[in-house]
Amino acid sequence: MSPGATPSTDSRDAPALARTVSGRLLFLFILGDVLGAGVYVLVGEVAGASGGAVWVPLLLALGLALLTAASYAELATKHPRAGGAAVYTTRAFGPLVGFVVGFCMLAAGVVSVAALARAFGGDYLAAFVDLPVVPVAVVFLLALAALNARGIRDSLRANVVMTCIEVGGLVLVVVLGLVVLARDGGDASRLTSLGTPESGPVAAVLAGSVLAFYSFVGFETSVNVAEEVRDPRRSYPRALFGALAAAGVVYLAVGVVASLVVPTDVLASSSGPLLEVVREAGIVPPVVFAAIALVAVANGALLTGIMSSRLTYGMARDGAVPRGLARVLPRRRTPWVAILVTTAASLLLALTGGVADLAATLVLLLLVVFTAVNAAVLVLRRRDGGSTDHFRAPTVLPVLGIASCVLLATQVEGGVWLRGGVLVVIGVVLGVVSTALRRRSPRAPEPSAR
Repeated sequence: MSPGATPSTDSRDAPALARTVSGRLLFLFILGDVLGAGVYVLVGEVAGASGGAVWVPLLLALGLALLTAASYAELATKHPRAGGAAVYTTRAFGPLVGFVVGFCMLAAGVVSVAALARAFGGDYLAAFVDLPVVPVAVVFLLALAALNARGIRDSLRANVVMTCIEVGGLVLVVVLGLVVLARDGGDASRLTSLGTPESGPVAAVLAGSVLAFYSFVGFETSVNVAEEVRDPRRSYPRALFGALAAAGVVYLAVGVVASLVVPTDVLASSSGPLLEVVREAGIVPPVVFAAIALVAVANGALLTGIMSSRLTYGMARDGAVPRGLARVLPRRRTPWVAILVTTAASLLLALTGGVADLAATLVLLLLVVFTAVNAAVLVLRRRDGGSTDHFRAPTVLPVLGIASCVLLATQVEGGVWLRGGVLVVIGVVLGVVSTALRRRSPRAPEPSAR
């Protein structure tokens, strides 16, 4: 533990994680996770679903994300513990629901890291060197695990550098787009074009919003490091809403510029839509942007890996999964067993599935989690009374948050529902077994730090 780092102090927790994360680092953590790999590929998908006015579904998705973010801000400042959504829903609805929510969150995180590992070894890396995807994914995941185990502060320092590169790449896209517009390029009419040959404007905006929503959901990973944040009741809401606002401004600027500069059909058919803006400008070599995209992928995987390991640690400490997963390194105070297990799961998925298959169920899993978290706010508020020593969201926001999740879920395709449903059923079965075993067994001693 570094000098001045204060451990969290829950009497039931042994050992505790070190409080070394400042408000500024937390802001950059959230910003880096939200401005992750998604924006580098999803602008084209959103255009294909909604039409040229990409900014409309992006703006709607930001508004919907802020509804659930308000619930997370209230719960993270009220219960700043590793485990996040699993902790909140356990307090509100009991261990079975808490386990299922935690399992959905953990499954989404592990699958996301696996998908990003494969993406790292794909076309962007091929701009530099032609290597097989699987060995690259293996080395990539092992390097991320080592950085994660080294410590939260070192991981977030790396995130600071990578976030600056990510944001710089998006700013570069905006500047290059403005250069093209200054040459009398672009078409302003695309900014008001909504709808596709297959769907009208309203349906198109909703379909595009589901994809755009994925770009904003990185904020939920941050609650799993709330226990390592200095003064979370003060720092967390500022960092959360500030990062989402900053990400929203960047996304809207990128969406507007991409729509203006690149024809909608070209944007929709490209696997690297922002690269099309770079090519239109003809100033910066495309290989430079490929390097920036690789950094974005790596940063997204690092932050999601941190979330997955901290969530596993929190669930193990609470007895929802084997307590051995809560072991931490004695000097680094990082959950090394949880890091190894989640990395191994991501590695297995990366070896056996493609990027599209791995990513397909993420939004649906997170919508299940977000619905439960919004409901937990209302239940815990009624049960705990009118405490005011934490952030408190207006009551209408979690209600609207539940409605927004239901609305977006109606836009998810049937095949995704099937895959997501299988994972949820697995979570329910494991939750029933775990709950039964916990009721029949005496509380085991807390794990040691070794």
